[in-house]
Amino acid sequence: MELDNSFYALIAMIIFFGILIYMKVPKMLVGGLDSKIAKIQEELDEAKRLREEAQAQLAEYERKRKSAQSEADEIIEAAKEDAKIIAQEAKEALDELINRRTKSVEEKIAQAEAHALAEVRERSVDVAINAARNILSEQMAAKGDELIEKSIKEISTKLN
Repeated sequence: MELDNSFYALIAMIIFFGILIYMKVPKMLVGGLDSKIAKIQEELDEAKRLREEAQAQLAEYERKRKSAQSEADEIIEAAKEDAKIIAQEAKEALDELINRRTKSVEEKIAQAEAHALAEVRERSVDVAINAARNILSEQMAAKGDELIEKSIKEISTKLN
């Protein structure tokens, strides 16, 4: 059998692999790969834990958002009810003010009417007195002497 370069290359390769096995290089490679796998698995576990944490926080924030939204809706509804009540109270107060003012104006009108009626009566009395005075003056001028003599006679008769 003739030894050629291929044979020597094969022997060198077997010796090289033997040295590698003797020096436990495959175990080191496998150990290095296992440690990288373990590290990657730890990172995956950490990422999974962080993802679950993020989902839990997202669920918590969503619950808080819904709670805040319902609270805001309740506040808005309460504000609407308060606004209705305030508007109703304002309307009632305005109606009461209008009624008071109307009553006050009606009373002033009634007073003005009574005052005007009193003035008309006063003037009527003055006119009647002046008319009576004028009539009596005219009658006294015409029959005054006669009435004075008649009155004197009646007084004399009554005194005796």
